[in-house]
Amino acid sequence: MRFLPLIWSNLRRKKTRTILTLLSIVVAFVLYGFLSAIRQALTGGVSLEGANRLIVRHKVSIIQLLPVDYKRRMERIPGIAAVTHQTWFGGVYQDPKNFFMQNPVIPGEFMAMHPEFLLPADQLRAWEALRTGAIVGRKTAVRFGWKIGDKVPIQSTIWSKKDGSFIWDFDIVGIFDGRNKNTDTTALFFHYDYFDEARSFWTGQVGWYTVRIDDSARAADVAKLIDAEFENSSAETKSEPEGAFVQGWAKQIGDIALITASILGAVFFTILLVTGNTISQSVRERTGELGVLKAIGFTNTHVLVLVMAESCLIAVIGGVLGLSLAWLLTSRGDPTGGMLPLYFFPVRDMLLGLAISVALGLVTGCFPALQAMRLRVADSLRRI
Repeated sequence: MRFLPLIWSNLRRKKTRTILTLLSIVVAFVLYGFLSAIRQALTGGVSLEGANRLIVRHKVSIIQLLPVDYKRRMERIPGIAAVTHQTWFGGVYQDPKNFFMQNPVIPGEFMAMHPEFLLPADQLRAWEALRTGAIVGRKTAVRFGWKIGDKVPIQSTIWSKKDGSFIWDFDIVGIFDGRNKNTDTTALFFHYDYFDEARSFWTGQVGWYTVRIDDSARAADVAKLIDAEFENSSAETKSEPEGAFVQGWAKQIGDIALITASILGAVFFTILLVTGNTISQSVRERTGELGVLKAIGFTNTHVLVLVMAESCLIAVIGGVLGLSLAWLLTSRGDPTGGMLPLYFFPVRDMLLGLAISVALGLVTGCFPALQAMRLRVADSLRRI
């Protein structure tokens, strides 16, 4: 710490160069924060509660439906503790841009299957009692200003009613919260029985099944048993862990992890070159001064540490500023208005960003520091 004023004065020597280098690091870490938030939104939707759940869908495509009586047959398969189903509704509220997930479910079964959704017991009873009742996540309720008792019209883009209308009216009887930050609280859930009786086509069909198994270690074996049960039927199935199912949705856009890693790799490689060049140039300009420091008693180790500390200081300051700015910008919530409900900058990625900033400082300062350490006093003093 006693050498901090010396390090700081070196950084202030060329203020413009230092500021531009610092800004480039800040921009890199802001981009890192945004990409981390987007990756979290697209791939982070399954919490630990989903480790013992399988998703069973049509073998051909998720848009192909399955018979509702598959539930009864799956419940007889060894290793399965519970089965419930959902169907994609595909509705919008008032305006096409007001898109969010709505699914018909069986209330009691659905809540028992998903303990990550927190709904007061009296609201669950009200939902089960009212045929047109629906529950909505906290984020969507806040977004549209909904409260319990409101009647909400949702226009489906897929399902028409028997009277030819695409408008479905629901009574909000409950608002659920998430157990943790990774829980999506943007969806609306309503009665499957109401939906099945009112829709004009494909009655008795569901979108996919969620299956809870007794032992998560046997997930692969149970998945094979389920698919074998419906093999050679008119609607064969594909069973997979819930995490793999969500990852499959995300990969319809592309390999998110690979895309973000490639972009960040290119950005940080460029920043590595920029920062390394800045530190190297700074050391070359101070060759004579470094020689004087050695002449008055500074050891090679002291000089090495001074240069490394200078490099790490500028990298860490830029990293902290960039990560802080990224956190402030991403904490405002989903910029798409509902398409990315889990959009936030995860703490684990923020800590990783801090580690990257330190590594950036060490790598960029390594070669200039070694050069300064090996500098001979006589050679350096001749350059003054």
